[in-house]
Amino acid sequence: MQLSEQEIIRREKLNGLRQLGINPYPADLFPVDHTSKQVKENFEEGKKVIISGRIMSIRDQGKACFAELQDSTGRIQLYVNRDMLCPGEDKTLYNQVFKKLTDLGDFVGIEGELFTTKVGAQCVRVDHFTFLSKTLRPLPLPKTDEDGKVYDAFNDAELRYRMRYVDLVVNPHVKEVFVKRTKLFNAMRTFFNDRGYFEVETPILQSIPGGAAARPFITHHNSLDIPLYMRIANELYLKRLIVGGFDGVYEFSKNFRNEGMDRTHNPEFTAMEIYVAYKDYNWMMEFTENLLEYCALQVNGTTNATFGEHNVNFKAPYARVTMTDAIIQFTGFDISGKSEDELRTAALGMGIQVDDTMGKGKLIDEIFGAKCEGNFIQPTFITDYPKEMSPLCKEHRSNPELTERFELMVCGKEIANAYSELNDPIDQRERFEAQLKLADRGDDEAMFIDNDFLRALEYGMPPTSGLGIGMDRLIMFLTNNQSIQEVLFFPQMRPEKKQVELTDDEKVIIEILKTSNNIGLTELKEKTALSGKKWDAAMKGLAKHALVKVNVDGELKTVELKS
Repeated sequence: MQLSEQEIIRREKLNGLRQLGINPYPADLFPVDHTSKQVKENFEEGKKVIISGRIMSIRDQGKACFAELQDSTGRIQLYVNRDMLCPGEDKTLYNQVFKKLTDLGDFVGIEGELFTTKVGAQCVRVDHFTFLSKTLRPLPLPKTDEDGKVYDAFNDAELRYRMRYVDLVVNPHVKEVFVKRTKLFNAMRTFFNDRGYFEVETPILQSIPGGAAARPFITHHNSLDIPLYMRIANELYLKRLIVGGFDGVYEFSKNFRNEGMDRTHNPEFTAMEIYVAYKDYNWMMEFTENLLEYCALQVNGTTNATFGEHNVNFKAPYARVTMTDAIIQFTGFDISGKSEDELRTAALGMGIQVDDTMGKGKLIDEIFGAKCEGNFIQPTFITDYPKEMSPLCKEHRSNPELTERFELMVCGKEIANAYSELNDPIDQRERFEAQLKLADRGDDEAMFIDNDFLRALEYGMPPTSGLGIGMDRLIMFLTNNQSIQEVLFFPQMRPEKKQVELTDDEKVIIEILKTSNNIGLTELKEKTALSGKKWDAAMKGLAKHALVKVNVDGELKTVELKS
């Protein structure tokens, strides 16, 4: 492992601590009795406190230093005076341990007394100093000038997501997103529990991936010698519990879909699904808008939320628009009674890319997604979906071509999906068989037939309404984050590129290309001043690591760095 100069120095300081008999990673409990927030909120001149955290800045003033300590709740200023910390003859703890062997980022324990500085700052005068953990890598600390301008900010998205542990330390505002995420989950639980609904857990590994139209991840169980699928939804298991006699069940489930990644999709995501017996989708609409109004208030203290350029109000009630009316409104085309061929022709006429694997449901979904979805900014229920789009949903009571389903749209994105659940086992079997035909045509998102679920329905399921909410997407709206990666602690990332160790000759070539990229091959060789043998070896090594590319245009050969 190649170490930077800073990493080498920190390891030397680590050894320096050990040579002084100080364990840089002690196992002992440190008796913290205050956080920085508690110190500030309950400040008393002369009060004794015990705090701990990372040293984030040090201002050396000779026989005294001011430092900032950061814990889980914020920062507090420390005053470290040599003679107060070391009242006897031995000043090693101050002169050596604190001033020379302590780095920014190190964890320390502080016992001290509160006082107010001459400029009115709340401060802890350090009486005792304990080393708790030595950091071996320097934090990428941003710097702010007198005008408030920030330099060296840790804002590269890929690095932030890949090293969230660093992101949380140096960008404190990021932590607030995840605090609000937890508040959202707690608010939902409270809303459900207060109404007597029961939180449950269902399998993540499933023999049949059901409850949604999605491509699953596949794994293998060695002992049973069978394929298993990572859960794409928990719907069919929750309905089994309604069959079993529960009146209301809900689950926050980790779901996995083997599909594309973008700013609103991660292959692993969190959904909440709730099923309530003896209810329908009309009841569920009112339930949903009241739920989201309550959650917005608990998370942000207001029903208003800013998302990009939009101000969204989650206060109930929400508008209701049928899918048929929405498509007529934005395209002028009425999907009612149209055949698959008519829908495909209409989609093509609107410039929408479709293919022969798509049935009526997929075609309608493409038309709505391309032409209508983005127009709904304020929370809006899109209702009464065509039957082909909803294989688990009850047929509409007044129109057999439709189902009793709604999706909630906010800022052009779906955040909730709900049905009057299909509880007719014969109708459900026919819907599954229609999905099987779509799979035979090449639709890799078509549903499997779950015979055990059909058997459960044959034992009888009462009228039921179900609701699913994408928790990641909802917290995006409540925290004004355009990317799902911002609301996941550890989003899925491409494998990190391995660091390549270069020879000195290879480094010479790279440095020249950094300032003169796409340079002529002959000119580059002359600039390196390498012998023919060394040049050939260096270029072969760089090509092997895919770091350079030689472009040939007739007689002209140029070299460029590959990204």
